[in-house]
Amino acid sequence: MERRNFIKLTGTFATLMIGTDLLTACKSLDSSNLEEELKIKAFAAFDRFSEIWNFNDFWKRGNTFDACLTFADAVLQRWPEEPKFQEMQLKVKEMLEENLTFFNRFDPGDLWADDFGWWGLMGLNARKHLQKMGELELAEKYLKLSTDLCWEYKKRNAYDHTATALPVPHGCRNGDAKGVSKGVKNTVTNVLLFLLSSRIYRLSLTEDIRDNEKYLDMAYRQWLWFDEWFKLEEYQYLKKLSTKGALVQERPMAEFEGSDYMEKIHPPWAEGWVWTGDQGMLVGALTDMLAVRKELAVWVAANNIDVTFDVRAYEENIRALIKLIGTGIKTALVSKKDGIIREAPCLSSFGPAHGNDYLAGRGIMMRYIGSPEERALLGVDFSENIMATTEAIWQTRDESNNQFQPEFTSAENDQMYIEQFREIWGLADDVIQWDLKKMKEQNKFGVCQSIGMDALGAAIKLL
Repeated sequence: MERRNFIKLTGTFATLMIGTDLLTACKSLDSSNLEEELKIKAFAAFDRFSEIWNFNDFWKRGNTFDACLTFADAVLQRWPEEPKFQEMQLKVKEMLEENLTFFNRFDPGDLWADDFGWWGLMGLNARKHLQKMGELELAEKYLKLSTDLCWEYKKRNAYDHTATALPVPHGCRNGDAKGVSKGVKNTVTNVLLFLLSSRIYRLSLTEDIRDNEKYLDMAYRQWLWFDEWFKLEEYQYLKKLSTKGALVQERPMAEFEGSDYMEKIHPPWAEGWVWTGDQGMLVGALTDMLAVRKELAVWVAANNIDVTFDVRAYEENIRALIKLIGTGIKTALVSKKDGIIREAPCLSSFGPAHGNDYLAGRGIMMRYIGSPEERALLGVDFSENIMATTEAIWQTRDESNNQFQPEFTSAENDQMYIEQFREIWGLADDVIQWDLKKMKEQNKFGVCQSIGMDALGAAIKLL
């Protein structure tokens, strides 16, 4: 579908150019009209997703359905009595039954470690959703998928149990179980283990999950890995912006003799590579670690983990990091021209090698920063940006079937954004379009629809 510089806005909107008056239009709606329009868009988006969700790609299947469940939960919270939602619930249950069958088809040895992080997080959300439906047997199967399969796999096969890695020991590799490739300790695989561990532990505080301290132990280990890297400012893993804020890069790199962090493949790396999805998931994991600070302090003391541990300093550090990343997102990943959330212009994300993997990032980020718990800690307001992004996604859809598109902004504004990012970050590629020629069409449709559902879910939570 060709990029459009002009869009026709329906209902209470007028015909506007993307990025000129879109924010103004969003703000001009009264709350009742806005809610009704979001409801219409939400059910239309889900209807399309229900037509194309059943594709054969392991990690994308886990991620896109996590988007679906987070979105469905937002709809449930806002419109629990809506008859259309009851139909959605029945369809979601059918999908979850099929997804469990799909998961069990695969030989884990042929899959990448981060794939299990995506499925583990989806499993936790599936369990929560199924419990609300009274589907307790299926809910328990998804809990076991998250804990006994996905978490245990990453701990056993991907976590670096040695203490020899330089300059920072441990961390999680993104390799395969058969050991054909060790992979790299990039951000996504580490934050997935971090987030999955912290989420299972938080769940264990309200429900009976055996041996729950092992999840706190791993979450704390992953916290230390990130914190140690962030303290090594010379490597700029958490890169400060030229103005204010910071963003975590796609992977930590430390090029010196003996370093274990020099790998530039799996996938191909380029200087300055930063991905939206990492920012959202890291904020989510840090939010969890703030929430369990009291339990963590007791555990650290009881097990003599660190005699210097100060829970107040720990809390200040976590809060500061969340605000730093929040400001970084607002400064560098939101266009000043149209207020729409953008993907950083890095060819490594957009290009032919892995564009189909990194396409989902903007949705993943909105999934997390759209959560009320995370939103309250960010120190910046993304409300207008979420609404503008949601509206841009909706207005550039294929109107015949409500299919969302990979690009939903104007080429002119994208060029201006590249210059904005280059000035702030110091590096940028002249790339505005996703290279998805090698991506199967149904897979592309599913991922693009999940981005829209992530945006819609975040928008609904603002009501």
